[in-house]
Amino acid sequence: MSSSFGKNFVVTTFGESHGNGVGVIVDGIPAGIKLTEEDVQVELDKRRPGTSAFVSPRNEADKVEILSGTFKGETIGSPVAMMVRNTNARSGDYDNIRDYFRPGHADFTYYKRYGTTPLPGGGRSSGRETIGRVTGGVIARLILGESVQFNSCSTRIGQVEGKRIDWEFAKGHPLRFGDPDLADQAIEEVKDAMQRHDSVGGKLALNIKGFPAGIGDPAFRKLDALLAMGIMSVGAVKGVEIGAGFNVCSSYGSVNNDPITEDGFGSNNAGGILGGISTGQDININVAIKPTSSIMSEQNTISAVDGKNKVIEVVGRHDPCLCPRACVVVEAMAAMVLADLYLGKIEAIKN
Repeated sequence: MSSSFGKNFVVTTFGESHGNGVGVIVDGIPAGIKLTEEDVQVELDKRRPGTSAFVSPRNEADKVEILSGTFKGETIGSPVAMMVRNTNARSGDYDNIRDYFRPGHADFTYYKRYGTTPLPGGGRSSGRETIGRVTGGVIARLILGESVQFNSCSTRIGQVEGKRIDWEFAKGHPLRFGDPDLADQAIEEVKDAMQRHDSVGGKLALNIKGFPAGIGDPAFRKLDALLAMGIMSVGAVKGVEIGAGFNVCSSYGSVNNDPITEDGFGSNNAGGILGGISTGQDININVAIKPTSSIMSEQNTISAVDGKNKVIEVVGRHDPCLCPRACVVVEAMAAMVLADLYLGKIEAIKN
């Protein structure tokens, strides 16, 4: 099972949803970067469950422990290991469906790949694995520095699609919805799904400012290819668009090409990346988030023991919409990709 990501900045996550804990080991960090548990906790609190009526009520503090790689609040050049202990797992919630594949989850494919029957909470396939990604993303952002800024928000919740983005408004909204004019409708969309014992998907926007031009490779390690791969590795993500994305299908070259003048680019349909290399413009990414797979509605499945048909309901504590907690995870994955390539360029210059 591959649990590592990166070439120069290597992030390895570990742990299961209902195990002792989850965490990360990060290698390739330069010495002398200021890093404290408080720095990491700020980001973890953004994805922590139990923060509103629209996320999982699982009561986890998600307090991070730095186990290695720092001294007096600074990195020392060796791998940094961080862990968050699971304190509120309720494996008993899965007793009635323990031997059945949950529709929409990875239970079936994990069984085919590894031969293991469904694990409580999904084991490694649980969204709780993303804690390691978020903590790794904190270090990535520290490497990139304050000049590289990340913003993300929900731009669509179910049938409600925003018309504009107010990044500051989104930070305080329970769904991290970016359009103040439609924010109440987005909430009603989620409430309606909850009343029907259902869940709802959505779309996120990610904006990255300040990443320098000239980073990335023109062939297989294109910047946009690596960003898409990293973000698509998040379990809830089912699609990634860079810049104008699928809108290019109905466009023309005369419209889609970004003109270049003495003052810079005249537009940014390329999303800050040309030929797999950064342009210095904003990197703009749209991300499709699927509805939460665990729903308390009747669904058809089969037994992992004898293959017989079964109708199940998945009980427990689950998000009616994954978008608000996915924002911080998507930011973290993008930061990890950028830090990996950034450190690679620095190393190439040294040599």
